[in-house]
Amino acid sequence: PAVTSPCKILKCNSEFWAATSGSHHVGAEEAPEFCTALRAYAHCTRRTARTCRGDLAYHSAVHGIDDLMVQHNCSKDGPTSQPRLRTLPPGDSQERSDSPEICHYEKSFHKHSATPNYTHCGLFGDPHLRTFTDTFQTCKVQGAWPLIDNNYLNVQVTNTPVLPGSSATATSKLTIIFKSFQECVDQKVYQAEMDELPAAFVDGSKNGGDKHGASSLKITEKVSGQHIEIQAKYIGTTIVVRQVGRYLTFAVRMPEEVVNAVEDRDSQGLYLCLRGCPLNQQIDFQTIRSAQATEGHARRKGPSLPAPPEAFTYETATAKCREKLPVEDLYFQSCVFDLLTTGDVNFMLAAYYAFEDVKMLHSNKDKLHLYERTRVLTPGNTAPTGTHPTLWVALLCLCWLCLL
Repeated sequence: PAVTSPCKILKCNSEFWAATSGSHHVGAEEAPEFCTALRAYAHCTRRTARTCRGDLAYHSAVHGIDDLMVQHNCSKDGPTSQPRLRTLPPGDSQERSDSPEICHYEKSFHKHSATPNYTHCGLFGDPHLRTFTDTFQTCKVQGAWPLIDNNYLNVQVTNTPVLPGSSATATSKLTIIFKSFQECVDQKVYQAEMDELPAAFVDGSKNGGDKHGASSLKITEKVSGQHIEIQAKYIGTTIVVRQVGRYLTFAVRMPEEVVNAVEDRDSQGLYLCLRGCPLNQQIDFQTIRSAQATEGHARRKGPSLPAPPEAFTYETATAKCREKLPVEDLYFQSCVFDLLTTGDVNFMLAAYYAFEDVKMLHSNKDKLHLYERTRVLTPGNTAPTGTHPTLWVALLCLCWLCLL
C-alpha cells in the first residue's frame, strides 16, 4: 500500500475553515467566537507538531495563527470549542471586484499587444508527464520532485509506489506555493494529499489574502473532495487538481512569459514540466506495451513482482480504455499501460480526466492528441520522433567528422 504522511495539518486547516466559514474579517460581535476557533486551530497544530516538523504547510499554518491572534487581539488562553461563525453575505472580501489592473495578467502586460501564448503541463497516472513543450513521457520519479519552479510559484509532487515491490508510482501529495506579488496577493500555500483535497489554502483562506487584488487568486471547488480549480489571474494561470481513486492528478495552463520567468537560468532544467524527467527516470512504456500485446498477458515493469489486484490482459485493458478514450493516442496507450501495471481501473479515469483537462486548458486545439512519445536527450534538445538516441548521437558525431 502507498505510504501516507502521519502529519494531519490538512485536517486542522479544514476544521478551522469549517468553523469560521472562510472569514478573517469579523465584526466586533464575532471576535470572541473567532478567537475561540483560532485557539482550537492552534491546539490542533500542537497535537500534530511532532509528525509535521518538516512539513511546509504546518509551518505556514503556525505562522498564520500567530498573525491572526495579533490582528484580532486574541488571547492564547480561553475556550477552544469551535462554534460556527455566520457566513458572510455575497460581496465580501473573498470576491473583491475592484482589483487593480496590475493584478490581471492580460490587462496589465498585454493591453496593446496580441493575446499571450499559453502553454500546458499535466501529470497523471503511473505517472505520465506532458510538458510545456508537448513532449510526453512515462517516468518513475519516486519521492519528491519539482514540477514548476519560477519567479511566481513552485509546484512539488511526491510519488509513492502503487504496489509493494513495484516501480509503478503515482502522485500521493502535491504542494503549490504562490509567492507574494506586489499589491495583488500574499504568499499562499496549497497542499493536497491522498483522501485530502481541500478547497482552501493551508491558512484556511480561499483567496490571495488581505491585499487590494486578493481576488486575483482564488480556489473554486468543482466536485467536493475530487476536483478543485485555482485561478491566478495576476499571472494568467489556471491550475486543476483532481483526486481520482486514491491518487492525484495535476494540470496547468500558463503563459510562456511566466513559464520562462526564472532568475537563475541554470536551474530551469531542474523542474519536470519544462525539461521533462531525467533520462534515468524515463520508461519506454510503448516497448513494454508491445511485449505485453505479443505475449498476451500483463507483464510488470520489474521482474518477479506481485500480481496486481485485478488481472487485465492486453485485450481486456484495451477494451476498458476504449470506453472512455476512443482515440488511440498516448492517453489511450497510457491507460492500457496503467491497467496492465496496476490492475486499478481508477487509472483509466485518471487518463480520461487528464485528457479532459487538456481540452479545457490547451490553447492549440490541433495538439490535443499526441501519438508519438518524445524522449529528451539533454536540456533543450529533443530526439527526433522514432530515432534511437544512440543512433542520433552517432549521426551527429559522423557529421562533425565530415566537416573536419
